[in-house]
Amino acid sequence: MIAIIDYGMGNLHSVSKAVERLGYDALVTSNPDEIMAADGAILPGVGAFGDAMDNLRETGLKDTVLRYAESGKPLLGICLGMQLLFAESEEHGKHEGLNLLPGKVIRFRGPYKVPHMGWNKLSFRKASPLLDGLEEGHVYFVHSYHAIPEQTADLLATTDYYQAVTAIVGRNNVYGMQFHPEKSGELGMRLLERFLTLCR
Repeated sequence: MIAIIDYGMGNLHSVSKAVERLGYDALVTSNPDEIMAADGAILPGVGAFGDAMDNLRETGLKDTVLRYAESGKPLLGICLGMQLLFAESEEHGKHEGLNLLPGKVIRFRGPYKVPHMGWNKLSFRKASPLLDGLEEGHVYFVHSYHAIPEQTADLLATTDYYQAVTAIVGRNNVYGMQFHPEKSGELGMRLLERFLTLCR
């Protein structure tokens, strides 16, 4: 069973349907016991970083996510969910994140279009079980803020948007994808499937 964590700010339906299409049972849940019992957990997210952290704290799910990460079972953050894995964000003021990965989330700065929206090619930076057997290709991004990992060892893939932009991160059992794998065609679904195989 894969738990899709419902804290009031996620693209829950499309993620759960993508998991089911790949042949896995998905449960959209805010129940800590159900989340802790799952073989893998996905933290989706759409919206503002500060609001998301407020929701996680108010529902008690912040502690659940941290306990889940400590359990050693695979955890995947998607889009805003990936950004929440980091220590802090500057989105609408300074906000503390889950601090599962050292680093911060900052706004794109430059004379180019924000948000970064559309299909961009991934560049793999480090070998990882998440990337085994896959080739670099295009995935779909929509974001105005991007993560800067403190440790380059946590950076699994980048994309180019006037600079190298963090696209996939991973440390031990904790992973994140800035793009939406469920909306990213064949490569996105294969990346999601790679994560799900780690949950067996």
